[in-house]
Amino acid sequence: MNIVIPMAGMGKRMRPHTLTVPKPLIPIAGKPIIQRLVEDIAKVCGEKVNNIGFVIGRNFGSEVENTLKAIAKSVGAEGKMYYQDEALGTAHAVLCAGEIMKGNTVVAFADTLFKADFVLDTSKDGIIWVQKVADPSAFGVVKVNDTNEISDFIEKPKDFVSDLAIIGIYYFREGDFLKNELQYLIDNDIKDKVGEYQLTVALENMKSKGVKFIPGQVTEWLDCGNKDATVFTNQRYLEYIKDTDLVSNSAIIENSVIIPPVFIGENVKIKNSIVGPHVSLGKNSAIENSILKNAIVQTNSKILDSNLKNSMIGNFVIFEDKPNDVSIGDYNTIK
Repeated sequence: MNIVIPMAGMGKRMRPHTLTVPKPLIPIAGKPIIQRLVEDIAKVCGEKVNNIGFVIGRNFGSEVENTLKAIAKSVGAEGKMYYQDEALGTAHAVLCAGEIMKGNTVVAFADTLFKADFVLDTSKDGIIWVQKVADPSAFGVVKVNDTNEISDFIEKPKDFVSDLAIIGIYYFREGDFLKNELQYLIDNDIKDKVGEYQLTVALENMKSKGVKFIPGQVTEWLDCGNKDATVFTNQRYLEYIKDTDLVSNSAIIENSVIIPPVFIGENVKIKNSIVGPHVSLGKNSAIENSILKNAIVQTNSKILDSNLKNSMIGNFVIFEDKPNDVSIGDYNTIK
C-alpha cells in the first residue's frame, strides 16, 4: 500500500498559525494533524504501508521534511518528499507523487480527519470516502445507484442530488491507472473554469472506462480548515482517546482542577488554574491563575490571569489578558 498526501497549500484560512508552520503540523490532542491522519489511514488499510509521499512546498524546510519522514517511519513506511511549485489543482498535486502510484494507493488530502469503522476492501476498483452533510451545495458529492456503485460526481450542486460529500480520501486498486489519467489531463491541458486540473475529472474518466467506485462512509468527518473547526476537531479527538493516558508524568500541577478529557504535554506547569474539558497543552507551556476550556495551546507558551475558551494559542506566546475567544500565532506577547 502507498499513500499520497498533498499538503503544499498555504493554509491562509488558518493564519496567523500557518505563518510559521504548515497547517498539517498544527497539533490535535498532542499530535500534528498529519500524524493523526497517517495513523488513522494505516489502521483502516489492513495491510502494510510501504511508502508515504508528502506533496509539499519547497519552502517548508528540512525540519518539516524530517518530521514528516519520522511520522511515516512511525507506521512502518518510508516517507518521500515531492514538491508542488505552483498551485495548479488537485489532479496536479496528486500527480507530483506519481513515482509511488503503483498498485494499491490511497490519496488523502491533509486538511481533513475522520473516524471510520470499516477496514479497506482492497479487492474493489476504487473507494471514495464520503460523509452525509446537511448542506451538500458547499461540497463535491457523489450519487450512487441501486448496487451501491458511484454513478456520478457533482461539484457543489446548486440543486439537491445527493447528501454524500467527498471528504478528500480515496482508494485505488491500480495506482498506475490513476497516474495515467492524471497525466492525460496535464498533457491535454484539461482544466476547470478557474484554470486548475481537477481530480474529479480523472475519476469521471476512469469510471467511463469501466472502473467501479463505491462509497466508503465514515462515521465522522472532522475539518481543520479554520480556527473554530480545528478547536472543535481537538475536542472530538480528546473524546475519542479519553481512555488513554493523556497527562505527561513530567507535568507539574499545583492547586489546580483538571477536567478531562485533556492532553497535557511534557514539562507543562499548571498553577492555581482550572483546565478543561477539551484542552490540549503543548510541552513546556505554563498556565497560571487562569481558566481554560475548549482550547489548544502549543509549545513553550505562558497563559497568565486569563479566562479562555474556544481559542488557539501558538508557540512561544506570552498571554495575559481577559478576553475569552482568541486566535494568536507564534512569538506574540499580549498583556
